[in-house]
Amino acid sequence: MMEPTRDVETRDFIRRFVAEDLAAGKNECRVHTRWPPEPNGYIHIGHGMSILLSYSIAQEFGGKFNLRFDDTNPVAEETEFVEAIQRDVAWLGANWEDRLFFASGYFEQLYQWAEHLIREGKAYVCDLTAEQISEYRGTAVRDGDRMVTPPGNDSPFRNRSVEENLDLFHRMRAGEFPDGSKTLRAKIDMMHPNLNMRDPVLYRILHVDHHRTGSTWCIYPTYDWTHGQSDAIEGITHSLCTLEFENHRPLYDWFLDNLPVPHRPRQIEFGAVGISYTVMSKRYLKQLVAGHYVSGWDDPRLPTVAGLRRRGVTPEAIQAFVKGIGVTKSEGMIEMAYLEHHIRQDLNKASARVMAVLNPLKVVITNYDEGTSEALEAVNNPEDPSAGVRSVPFSRELYIEREDFMEDPPKKFYRLSPGSEVRLRYAYFIRCEDVIKDEDGNILELHCTYDPATRGGDAPDGRKVKATLHWVSAPDALQIETRLYDHLFSVENPLSPPDGKTWLDTLNPESLEVRSNCWIEPSVADAAIGSRFQFERLGYFCLDADSTPEKLVFNRTATLRDSWLKAQQKAD
Repeated sequence: MMEPTRDVETRDFIRRFVAEDLAAGKNECRVHTRWPPEPNGYIHIGHGMSILLSYSIAQEFGGKFNLRFDDTNPVAEETEFVEAIQRDVAWLGANWEDRLFFASGYFEQLYQWAEHLIREGKAYVCDLTAEQISEYRGTAVRDGDRMVTPPGNDSPFRNRSVEENLDLFHRMRAGEFPDGSKTLRAKIDMMHPNLNMRDPVLYRILHVDHHRTGSTWCIYPTYDWTHGQSDAIEGITHSLCTLEFENHRPLYDWFLDNLPVPHRPRQIEFGAVGISYTVMSKRYLKQLVAGHYVSGWDDPRLPTVAGLRRRGVTPEAIQAFVKGIGVTKSEGMIEMAYLEHHIRQDLNKASARVMAVLNPLKVVITNYDEGTSEALEAVNNPEDPSAGVRSVPFSRELYIEREDFMEDPPKKFYRLSPGSEVRLRYAYFIRCEDVIKDEDGNILELHCTYDPATRGGDAPDGRKVKATLHWVSAPDALQIETRLYDHLFSVENPLSPPDGKTWLDTLNPESLEVRSNCWIEPSVADAAIGSRFQFERLGYFCLDADSTPEKLVFNRTATLRDSWLKAQQKAD
């Protein structure tokens, strides 16, 4: 498990590279970064790390930041994903201003550059199928302790004339050929040890409408062909990518070397970071959504930005998490507890406090006048004195948590039991006098007495209690639904499941518990969707979009217990 960086250096290796380029006068002393998502799904927190890295570097060096959609695969791309990604990037705090671009806006230029390669004898139309191309290219094999890549074989169509290639390429664009029947490939080196350099495919035939260009095109550029040239068109100076693109860099450089591009970006790779107890790949997230293992892309159990937002996580918490991890050249896994630590740190400062009861047990204060009530003062946020106080109603009938009472308690159980006394938060001392049960022995309610002299403070006679319980006034409380979320998977790394199991077999059957008979103080009645609260003694909750005026729905963002912080304090 990867250790987060506690004291991040002012300049990691990427920032040092950028600073060196500026000192050397490169790129007219400009810094211009971008983030280029494929609109084929919702983005996750791993993407968020990349977004915030590219954006923060542009900000720190007085540069610009672009959001560009690399929309080269119309089969998988949708307008819904484009809109969702824009919403999520903006929510994370990355402002692209007026610099929103689409690779599809460069399709004509890319096509012209492809013709340029053909005229230079550096690209050709190939009739091999996708399977045959893969077979001719070859695959790496193990030879003892090392991987060896045998030489590839030239396509039988590699030596077509420039004239024939141009003719075929024009006819591909005109729609004369069926899907998969031809491709345009770069002519590089079928003996190259890097498989990406073995005559990669630049264009394939797809008679599919594009979400932006409609039916204008029936040939589409590959991601590799589009990526670097789009950066060059936009004047990007530093193209920040995860390590999976390191082996692609020689190919991107080859394209830039052989095309009349206006700019030349510098690609810098960094290590992607995974998070325990979840998966961070669109491939797997799509399977979870399509298979209805979750409720959608914004399911609060997913690591998608939309899911985290719906769960109640703040962008500030994610920004602090990313800063705490830092930037390294190696890949690794971060504990989910470290992300939750930053979530709690932020919510503790920002969340209003309320009292709610999730597993109610009725309490009747027998010496409190029937039909009367009073308003007590409660602190809205002890971390923020300016948040002030709120009014909490108190009456004869209350709800407390069922777990806060035991009829036959063990030693060191300091909460309520027959004959014992506890404090009700912001209210009074109460003593349990009687336990009311049904004919089956199930506890229906508790009859208690209260001490009027203990309102909001200690007993005048100096007696002490060892527990303070939260509660709500039964006549005034609002009934709510709570959704208690836990890890989506039961193992740290679902993609390395135990023997005999698949990654889907490790889904946690207890990742969601829905409770309908919950009660909350009336101060939240007019709260807006997305409002965040700390339910005292229970955790952090967020008002969900499924709420109606008749019934509010709250998602648990995090419990109060900070396991990462406690582990670090113990280690220290």
